[in-house]
Amino acid sequence: MNVLSSALQAIGLFLVTNIDDIIVLSLFFARGAGQRGTTTKIVVGQYLGFGGILLASVAVTFGAGLFLPDDAIPYFGLIPLLLGAFAAWQVWRNGDDDNDTVADKPVSALTVAAVTFANGGDNIGVYVPVFLAVGTGALVAYCVVFLALVAVLVLAAKFVATRKPIAEVLERWEHILFPLVLIVLGLVIMVEGGAFGL
Repeated sequence: MNVLSSALQAIGLFLVTNIDDIIVLSLFFARGAGQRGTTTKIVVGQYLGFGGILLASVAVTFGAGLFLPDDAIPYFGLIPLLLGAFAAWQVWRNGDDDNDTVADKPVSALTVAAVTFANGGDNIGVYVPVFLAVGTGALVAYCVVFLALVAVLVLAAKFVATRKPIAEVLERWEHILFPLVLIVLGLVIMVEGGAFGL
């Protein structure tokens, strides 16, 4: 019963801390529409990024806070901010050309991983106190449930991105929404964490 209780709590915690990823991942799916291997790249990137979040959370929980001071977490907002600024620069450089070829909008697993990890800086702050409050068995249960739910999250994002009305909006506005969401995400991470005295 204790494992079941931990699993249910883990599901709730994962949903609360990762529901916003559906929007970001949907934009990655829109950006990679028509490319071979897009889903695989997004799955690999999401697992790499979330794995980094989980490792950092467990490391801090077990006393490795020296490697990731709390003050450093807000600066991870620079990752999506810079990626978004670069994407915006590419849109500006190419003009408002909505006839981009598929090759102009590559999706890489490393980009997905970087954005996922940066977006999960606040997750670390939420997971560590929870991990500290539960035993080792429950912590393992949390990690297993979280890793299983990453696949569900990616499938949910793909489902959202491939619904005809949503897909049409994403296809039409992706070149603007993608950099905008990344820039806003980066700013929110930095402002909420007080990076640069914000």
